[in-house]
Amino acid sequence: MKEVVPLAEDWSLSHSENLLPAQVPGCVHTDLLTAGLIPDPFLGVNEPDVAWVGQRAWTYVRDLRATDTAEEGHERTDLVFDGLDTAATITLDGRELGHTRNMHRRHRFDVTGHHGLLEVHFASAYDEAASVRALTGERPNVYPEPFQYIRKMASSFGWDWGPTLVTAGIWRPARLERWSTARLADVRPLVTVDDGTGRVEVRVEVERTAQGTAHPLAVRATVEGALVEGGLVEARGVVEGTHAVLTLEVPDVCLWWPRGYGDQPLYDLELVLVEGADEADEARPLDSWHRRIGFRSVELDRSADEHGTGFTLVVNGERIFARGVNWIPDDVFPSRITPERYRTRLRQTAEAGVDLVRIWGGGIYEDDAFYDACDELGLMVWQDFLFACAAYPEEQPLRGEVDAEARDNVVRLMPHPSLLLWNGNNENLWGFRDWAWEPELRGDSWGGGYYLDLLPRIVAELDPTRPYAAGSPWSGSWDHHPNDPAHGTHHSWEVWNRRDYAEYRDSVPRFVAEFGWQAPPAMATLRRALPGERLAPNSPGMLHHQKAEDGNGKLNRGVERHFALPADDFDRWHYLTQVVQARAIATGIEHWRSHWPVCAGTVVWQINDCWPVSSWSAIDGDGRLKPLYHELRRVYADRLLTLQPGDGDGGDEGGDNDPVLAVVNQSAEPWQARVTLRRLRADGTGVAEHVLDVTVAARSVHRQTVPQGLAPAPRCAKEFLVADSEGLRSVHFPVTDREFAYPAPRYDVAVESPMGTGTGSVEVVVTAHTLVRDLLLQADRLGPDAVCDTGLRTLLPGEQLRLRVAGAAETGANAVRAALFCVEPA
Repeated sequence: MKEVVPLAEDWSLSHSENLLPAQVPGCVHTDLLTAGLIPDPFLGVNEPDVAWVGQRAWTYVRDLRATDTAEEGHERTDLVFDGLDTAATITLDGRELGHTRNMHRRHRFDVTGHHGLLEVHFASAYDEAASVRALTGERPNVYPEPFQYIRKMASSFGWDWGPTLVTAGIWRPARLERWSTARLADVRPLVTVDDGTGRVEVRVEVERTAQGTAHPLAVRATVEGALVEGGLVEARGVVEGTHAVLTLEVPDVCLWWPRGYGDQPLYDLELVLVEGADEADEARPLDSWHRRIGFRSVELDRSADEHGTGFTLVVNGERIFARGVNWIPDDVFPSRITPERYRTRLRQTAEAGVDLVRIWGGGIYEDDAFYDACDELGLMVWQDFLFACAAYPEEQPLRGEVDAEARDNVVRLMPHPSLLLWNGNNENLWGFRDWAWEPELRGDSWGGGYYLDLLPRIVAELDPTRPYAAGSPWSGSWDHHPNDPAHGTHHSWEVWNRRDYAEYRDSVPRFVAEFGWQAPPAMATLRRALPGERLAPNSPGMLHHQKAEDGNGKLNRGVERHFALPADDFDRWHYLTQVVQARAIATGIEHWRSHWPVCAGTVVWQINDCWPVSSWSAIDGDGRLKPLYHELRRVYADRLLTLQPGDGDGGDEGGDNDPVLAVVNQSAEPWQARVTLRRLRADGTGVAEHVLDVTVAARSVHRQTVPQGLAPAPRCAKEFLVADSEGLRSVHFPVTDREFAYPAPRYDVAVESPMGTGTGSVEVVVTAHTLVRDLLLQADRLGPDAVCDTGLRTLLPGEQLRLRVAGAAETGANAVRAALFCVEPA
């Protein structure tokens, strides 16, 4: 049987003629941090001080002589790297084994009979990119870094939310594999389901030793699980040359569903390679392979209709409005992301009501632990191939690397039932047409051959069970603009860049694959990341941890459209920017969800961060939840109540016509909703009230104009509209906050300890005496580990709100009141 020897220990990193202890998996930056040789680049303005790390060569060293005795009894020994970052030369006892130039591939070298000193020499990524650029020529790019010339995580070179920390190292596990006769090289399970019967077609590739070419080989595959009748389904087959195909049929399978649509049953699929006839007693096991699979069908409906060209995911025949988020690497040093961290972040994502995660094309193909967690949580995965925001050369040496990288990762990831869609790139088709690339290229290659030819051919060959999209955004054809909202996927960035968030309501795209609004991270995150700094929007650390072009200008303009911009009050500015972020995203999602099935999904930019930074994230770089996170829980819930401005000008907070009530039901059961509509004065007294009984079918939306006499007059600054149903609330104000006649907010605060004193868990009871809009408890002000279960809430006079806080160090009423914020009169 194959023997695996992990190579995780006893590595060293060469540094100034000295050897430092090195962690594998790891990277140079983390090793230097552990040794105390560089400052933490996440803190203060340290980042530029470590730029030199990415600009020089590094070498990892390990002695393999201690492993030589175990080689006896095996014909072949392979040195296997699951990830080398990036341009490396590998030598063993002075003998060169090979070169690598791709962070996103696995590499294997025959080291049979060779021992001694193993060295992995990493060139500077900048030097590698320069050598490739010299061969291919210049290509346009949205950032002044050469990431399109090297197959490496693009965001290592910085992004509008990330630092420039260009890594090198053995970033995924390394090992020795010892084997005889043959091994399993590739296993591709094509999983389908037809009329209740699951079918697994297992395509197997084996590699033989020179002595093993004459040996008969067989494979045995089993599907096992509590849901399999009889406990086991088995198939056997003979290896012809280096190939074998087995088919297993599992009757009455339980389907894997996205969260909110059903359960996520997983089945164990195991394959064993044996020498000799599989039925014979003397058949000797040589290698094995195991994954968990799930049975489901997936289609992408891109058919044309009266609205344009659709983009709707269909799982097990069920058409789905995708409640999505974009995912970036959770750490700029990906080797630090543990399976536990993946599971925590993805559990948070699922608990926000999300059912789809798009892995963005400037990051990485994530570790299997990521997809395992998505399989279990019912999170659909949209996987970009790794191309983002640049023109990519299609000449060698890059073309061969792209081909091998795509094949490697399609085969590695295809067993996961959560993976539903392959996508060719992020914004490159759009960039070619709209960002002045086409005239600059003058006919040079730019990546179109990858997205429209190479990648779809690879997916069709290796993984025909899943749909492929050429890019995001992409209208499906050059007959339409790549970012045409009426056709295919759309990225909505004009609103954040230049407009008010209310203008999300101006269109109904078929599928919104990116849109977002910035806010700073939690206060405790800022205090940790900027130690000793007097915080201000334009303080040195705040500006350094704001990577977007004119990011603070856009934040301030977003606030000023609705509120008076605070002068010299950082706490107030911090609160208002977070309020505007949450409102902006809610405005878009509520509008687009209310237009299902024309719009079939929203994918918020972004769920997470890779370091502490002002960004579009809902969970900041220290893992703390922004108000946006709680707002996602509300607007992505199965049932949503929303008041939309009328069909007048639509670009303000009010319309020329009466507002529209939209009752959204994405659950599997009809919703008998009793909706109370109240027109109220600013002081909370009632003007008019009406109760509507609404029946909303499963997976559908009910829209109706608010009954006459209930809507405040257009541009009225003294009245507002409230809709309530079963604990859900939506409010409509005809004017911006700075124009509305808010009373000075008054409320009482009481603190209760339901679990006893000293536990750090308390309930905060807020009793409103006036209208209190967008009340927020910033729990991290009570202690860096404190968490509140509630985000922004609007209270009417006499209403009471209970907030549950865990992990608080200070829990007195005065401390809590100091951590409470709400909208105040202009």
